[in-house]
Amino acid sequence: MNKKVLLTSVCRPIGPQCGDASSVGYELLHRQVTRAQGIFSPRTVNAHFSLEYIAENLDAPTVVLQYPSRRELIRELKKGYDYVGVSFLMAVMHKMKETVALIRRYSPKSKIVLGGYGTVLKDEELLPYADHICREEGVAFFRRLLEEPEIPKPYKHPLLVSWLKIFGWKVSGTGKILAGLGCPNGCDFCCTSHFFSRKHIQLLPTGRDIYAVVERYLDMDPSLVFLILDEDFLLNRRRAMEFRDCVIKSGRQVSIFAFSSVKAISQYSVEEILEMGIDGFWIGYEGTRSGYAKQQGRPVSEILTEFREHGITILTSMIVGFDYQDREVVAEEHAALMKLKPALGQYLIYGPVPSTPFYEKVVRENRLQDVYTNDKDLFYRRADGFRTMIKHPTLSPEEIEDIQRWCFEQDFQVLGPSIFRVLEARLLGYRQLKNSANPVLRTKAEYYARELRTSYPVYLAGRLFGPNATIRRWIGDLERDVHAELGQPTAMERLKSIAAIGAAVKTWFTLRFDLFQHPRLIRTAYRWPDKRWTAFDLWNELQRKVSTPNLSIQVDLQHAKQQVWLRLEGVLSGRDADGLGQRLRESLARSKARLVLDLQRLQWDKIDDLQPLRERLEIYRSRIQLVLPKLTANHPELLLLAGMFPSYQA
Repeated sequence: MNKKVLLTSVCRPIGPQCGDASSVGYELLHRQVTRAQGIFSPRTVNAHFSLEYIAENLDAPTVVLQYPSRRELIRELKKGYDYVGVSFLMAVMHKMKETVALIRRYSPKSKIVLGGYGTVLKDEELLPYADHICREEGVAFFRRLLEEPEIPKPYKHPLLVSWLKIFGWKVSGTGKILAGLGCPNGCDFCCTSHFFSRKHIQLLPTGRDIYAVVERYLDMDPSLVFLILDEDFLLNRRRAMEFRDCVIKSGRQVSIFAFSSVKAISQYSVEEILEMGIDGFWIGYEGTRSGYAKQQGRPVSEILTEFREHGITILTSMIVGFDYQDREVVAEEHAALMKLKPALGQYLIYGPVPSTPFYEKVVRENRLQDVYTNDKDLFYRRADGFRTMIKHPTLSPEEIEDIQRWCFEQDFQVLGPSIFRVLEARLLGYRQLKNSANPVLRTKAEYYARELRTSYPVYLAGRLFGPNATIRRWIGDLERDVHAELGQPTAMERLKSIAAIGAAVKTWFTLRFDLFQHPRLIRTAYRWPDKRWTAFDLWNELQRKVSTPNLSIQVDLQHAKQQVWLRLEGVLSGRDADGLGQRLRESLARSKARLVLDLQRLQWDKIDDLQPLRERLEIYRSRIQLVLPKLTANHPELLLLAGMFPSYQA
């Protein structure tokens, strides 16, 4: 019998209001990048997607908990697990210790596995809290631990969507794509690069593999945008260009935010990047004299200017606290960056993280602040990029932290809320691309136009509550420019503008009094032996038991939705249709899952009789939805299917 596995984050509540570090919490944007922007700060909860990814690729029954409370974790632990994995960062090591204490009290027989970037710490620090420590790619590690056979890459990719909110309103859903781990650039401060010994682990080895995940998301919800999680996505030109070819061939509109460096980006034209669907980047600006190899290539000023003119939004990260910096130098570097008008800006203090060359240098030269040398727990708790950990040649810790606060505040006061900076870039891109000879770029311009049109309700709140008079006038000018290009707002859009004022005031109130700032538990069960998923093995066996030379089957078990997505590709004969229908009927009889039957990739010119499939599935028609190709009206079999089963609605 399979062992049972529980994978969990540390327990909520988390954040500075709970005694944690300044930027530790559930949100990268609000707690870090847009921390000075108040009610205008975009909000999105970052789940531990690595836990879902590992769980998807095990054979053992597995449950994942995202941000449980202590009570919720205790309730789960009492169900009995053979292994409990805890993901943590170094700055929440104290939370990890609390979580481990609960595991040992309420599930004493469970073996504890520690994972995440908190495991950069040495065994002597972590072994008192763990039976096993994962410091590598997690799927292979856990499968070995559970004595499950090795599986090849690409692994099965879960569909994980997070929602971006402005004034508490959902504005977009983001599909997360875990394409790779690690980075060969090896910047001296970078934990993610040195954690994997400067190696790049391609979880999705080819561009075709990456696009296959994009396509699954789009089939589920065509309105999704995407975040490709790979430290320097464009560094491998062959993989990136293969991905571009897949996007162009598909003819589908894609909007992607990715991480990359000046060195990697310099390999491409802006047209090639837009053809990939990429319209947002995180780029390391660091410092003008920092000298990292990843900054070699085209001048950063040239890249940021050209990209902005083409509608590509840029998040730049700058470091404060390099040895060569003083207050005047930082002010000069910051002013130069402000002239380039990045859509978002991050400003973190140069800090030593165990396992990095910078940490080793700081220890070797005795440059760690004495308070942290004498108190390791305090060092871990404050290691979030917002405290000065080292002795600087000319600046005190208080001065560096004051400079950092100034950078964030100036970013907001000089350039305004990031949501309007994004819209300004989209407007520039729309004007640049709308008459392009390249049809892919014209399609991107149409996407920008739709994005701008949906933004109409936010301008009134911006004109009323912007940080200063100059920014409020700029928002008004931007609004007029958008209206001139795309038309005046409708009566409904004007009503939504008024509603947005109320939503903005509510946002201020909840922030001011710390209300509703913590997410609810997200619990997902994989292969769990309950009534909903008793047919799990039967669903998975479809790929083996119904396989024919001309037909391939892909099964996605969307656990959170209690839904099975079945994609067929190739030729489906009448005989195969009868066998497939029988298998599907058996699986539906033994579970409560809904079925989405995706028939877009069948070769319909070679299919003339699906009556056996219709007859087998008719009894479960209320639990089945179809995804059909556009030629439905011209094919009798498609018409019959469309008349019997409803179409899938995202």
